Amino acid sequence: KINLESGLRFELVTNEPEAFTGKMAAYGHFSGCTDYIVCLGSKHRDEDIGYFGEKLVLFCQSIGVNSCWVALTFNKNKTKYELNKNEKFYIVISLGYGIHQGRPHKNKPVEELCSYKGEMPSWFQNAMNGALTAPTAMNQQKFYFELLDDNKVKAKSLLGPYSKMDLGIVKYHFELGAG
Repeated sequence: KINLESGLRFELVTNEPEAFTGKMAAYGHFSGCTDYIVCLGSKHRDEDIGYFGEKLVLFCQSIGVNSCWVALTFNKNKTKYELNKNEKFYIVISLGYGIHQGRPHKNKPVEELCSYKGEMPSWFQNAMNGALTAPTAMNQQKFYFELLDDNKVKAKSLLGPYSKMDLGIVKYHFELGAG
């Protein structure tokens, strides 16, 4: 359903033990991971990969399957996928049953991540609280939301690794928080 909705290709790979056997896998604390989702799509779709991928991540969590965005701590050469013409490999999402259900991450103060005039509306506060729960590469939180005069919101990614993909992830959480 998400592939049709997004025009991207999220491909499930199961029982494949090689992707997380490289030196960097230990850094990511992966052990016994054999299932993952490969995220593929045309070029310049980083934000969409983040947005629609996070829908998958949260769906997996809702059915009791732990998941994690994985950018560097896997072996791309051993990852099982085939690119179609004009398609790019972006990232993988690991799947499994973790030892714990994740750990809270440090957040920047909300005032550093957004701007608004006057008093912050409650829906915008809720949306920003949602955005703060979003995972971002190396917990950078390289995003910024601006509440405009017409109650529309402008969102942008700041400079940093994977910040465009992170913006998609954050936008999805922002929307969930806003209701």
